[in-house]
Formats: sequence, structure tokens, C-alpha cells
Amino acid sequence: MMISMDEFIRFIADGLMIIIFCVAIYGFAFKIPRKKWLYWAPRIALVGAVTYGLAKLAAWLYQPEMLRPFEKMGVEPGAAYLNNPGFPSDHALFAMFLVISVWVSTRNRTLAILLLILTIVMGLGRVLALVHTPLDVIGGFAIACVGGLLYRLLIGNVVQYGSRIRRGERNGPSRPHRSNRNN
Repeated sequence: MMISMDEFIRFIADGLMIIIFCVAIYGFAFKIPRKKWLYWAPRIALVGAVTYGLAKLAAWLYQPEMLRPFEKMGVEPGAAYLNNPGFPSDHALFAMFLVISVWVSTRNRTLAILLLILTIVMGLGRVLALVHTPLDVIGGFAIACVGGLLYRLLIGNVVQYGSRIRRGERNGPSRPHRSNRNN
């Protein structure tokens, strides 16, 4: 039994997202030691929130097209889509967020590269299915990367500083108290 090209495109545009999600869950569940789960879970959730917020801000500030490619061409969509103009691609955004989260939390190069390849193929499928333009997909990838970077630069430092305070450490190297110094 042979599958049609339309079915194949639908699989890579939609079905790969399910596979990407399952591989990421595998990475989180089996490649992160259990005692580190509580360390990584809130950080990954915060990266997701920052990334999603950036995507919504980007969509509000910049919307290159009001119609999706299939609407412009007057054909049926080749994959599932939300009823919005499409920039940035939520599929691309979420998949790249998972790639970044798995890489940072597990440092498992093989798993991260596998997820990255699946994510790029899924993004190509979204374009071939005519539900996104290449700019929509690249925008989703880029915003996920910027979200991860912003988290690291802003929120990550605050979380690290807060945990140092809870452990009783000071900001910077420890100095002896004035009364303990020899004059």
C-alpha cells in the first residue's frame, strides 16, 4: 500500500510534531537524573513562557501576510493550522523550544541533533503543506532561540542569584569582615 504525496506531507507537517514531543519527553524523563527534575522543570517552563510571550509580541508587531499560502492559492490546506495569519509558526516555535530545552538540560548531543533534524523537516513540511511561508517557520525557529537566550541572560541570572542567596552566599568573592583584617 503506497501513501500519497499529500499524506506524506501531512505526516511530516503534523505527525512529526508528535514524534518530536515524545522524543523530548523521553529526554527529560530518562536523560535527566531524577534528583535534577525539580531543578529543570521550572526553568524549562519559564523558557516556554518567555518564548511564547515573545512570539505573541512578534505577531502583534509584525505580520507580513494576512493570508496563509493555501488561502492565497485557493486550495485546501495540507496540514492542521490555527485560524490566524501564521507568523510565527507555532509548530516551529514549540519544536525549536523543545530542541533547546533538551540540549540545555541533558547535554545529550545525539538526542538534540535528532530533534533538530526532525524540527527542520517538520518546518519544511509546514511550508510544503501551504500552511506557512518560509518566513513564518524561520521566524518561529528564531524566536525560540531568542527566547532561550533572553531567559539565560535575564531570568536565568535572577534564578541563580536567588539560589545563591538561599545558600547564604554573597554576590562575588567572599571578603573578610573589617574587624578581622590586619591593619
